[in-house]
Amino acid sequence: MSKPNYTGTFHMVSQDNFENYLAALDINFALRKIVCMLKPTKQIVHDPATGSMKIRTLTTFKDFDMDFKLGQVFTEDLGPVDGRVCQTTVDWEGDKLVCVQRGEKEGRGWTHWLEGDKLHLEMRVGDVVARQLFKKAD
Repeated sequence: MSKPNYTGTFHMVSQDNFENYLAALDINFALRKIVCMLKPTKQIVHDPATGSMKIRTLTTFKDFDMDFKLGQVFTEDLGPVDGRVCQTTVDWEGDKLVCVQRGEKEGRGWTHWLEGDKLHLEMRVGDVVARQLFKKAD
């Protein structure tokens, strides 16, 4: 069975427990308040044939780029997020993209999955889970 193609532009429509997630990453109070007001856009370019993927998260405050190949470990600079560097792997788990980030924080990572024109994002650090929902741009 072929895997879904995640290519597209997605605008955030909702989020849940995001401030607690940022607190678990040791993000200071003032920055958490600012970040929680942002409504990011995700631009994803996915080549299912090669497993290459680029995810750009765009906000009015800061942008963040991830450029990787599925199933391969890479060094991820999370400086724009929390100043840390992780050894990161993103791979398939069924039709979901699952990211494991190994570094200073245990149990850190995220999962993306598609349902129709919706892109779901579940972010984890330790026992804290936050969710964001995005809608594909027309």
